[in-house]
Amino acid sequence: MTPLGDLLIRRIRETGPISIADYMAECLLHPVHGYYTTRPVFGGKGDFTTAPEISQMFGELIGLALAQNWMDQGSPSPFTLAELGPGRGTLMADLLRATRGVPGFQAAARITLVEASPRLREIQREALAGHEVSWIDTPTALPAAPLLLIANEFFDALPICQFQRHPMGWQERVVGLDGERLVPGLSPPMQLDLLEARLSDTDIGEVVEICPAAAGIVAEIAERIRRYGGAAIVIDYGGWHSRGDTFQALAGHAFADPYAAPGTADLTAHVDFEPLALAAGQCAVTAMTDQGVLLERLGITARAQALARHLSGTALEAHVAAHRRLTHPEEMGRLFKAIAIHPKGSAPPPGFD
Repeated sequence: MTPLGDLLIRRIRETGPISIADYMAECLLHPVHGYYTTRPVFGGKGDFTTAPEISQMFGELIGLALAQNWMDQGSPSPFTLAELGPGRGTLMADLLRATRGVPGFQAAARITLVEASPRLREIQREALAGHEVSWIDTPTALPAAPLLLIANEFFDALPICQFQRHPMGWQERVVGLDGERLVPGLSPPMQLDLLEARLSDTDIGEVVEICPAAAGIVAEIAERIRRYGGAAIVIDYGGWHSRGDTFQALAGHAFADPYAAPGTADLTAHVDFEPLALAAGQCAVTAMTDQGVLLERLGITARAQALARHLSGTALEAHVAAHRRLTHPEEMGRLFKAIAIHPKGSAPPPGFD
């Protein structure tokens, strides 16, 4: 068992089973033994690869979409250019490179990264050398100003609670002990007002997932967009109206047992876009769009062809494979979805209906 696992076993033995949400939070964010504290999580040396790490085209196209939306709203200056969970800073670096030619855009931008990890902040600082960047711990600290924001694979890492239908209501899925092993279990049945509406569209034994923090984060972002203008683009893997168990662990680019080695694997769950859209309040929210469709609308094929003219051999093969991975329905193209939040009465960012 890992050091974090030993701590969790001791805690559960003393106080009883913990929720999936508490377990995820400890595994990912423990200040000493947490996954994001201790490991190189992104890229070939990490456990997973995000879209910006696959190809520069992803960040370039998202950046140009936000820049066009900035112009459509009258080019406000100054404005906050923010990213939630920026990883190694690759997306923001590609975004800034692509928007250098947009008159006034970068001069007006106040680059703000929402990142709690000191280790990742240092990596981001290196990636964005030459740009003035501010870091904040949470979206609640975003400035009171026009806001252009991207959240790519941010919400999937927020802790979730899981509830399983029971003839007497709901049982929460929890983490308990079997000897010296961490194992999933169930709470006693209970009635939950929060899930009253889900009794009509779920069967006995079916699981519903709720992300307690997600709605509040979206509400903070949407309130700034409502008051000051701007837009937010959220891209993640998931769907609409949570149904089923999607809790999973990734280690070494492969699925792993989420309970076997706490702190050494990435824990995620599919994002339910429905409560995110509802939390946007008085802002407009676009229809959920497949990532592949969004990128094609933004011109990824033309961009890929332009880049391909300067490549050959294995570099060209890798470039073609990256385009396919980002857009093809059997790869990331359909699994990943996107929505945009923007002020009512204004046009959404390019690529969205």
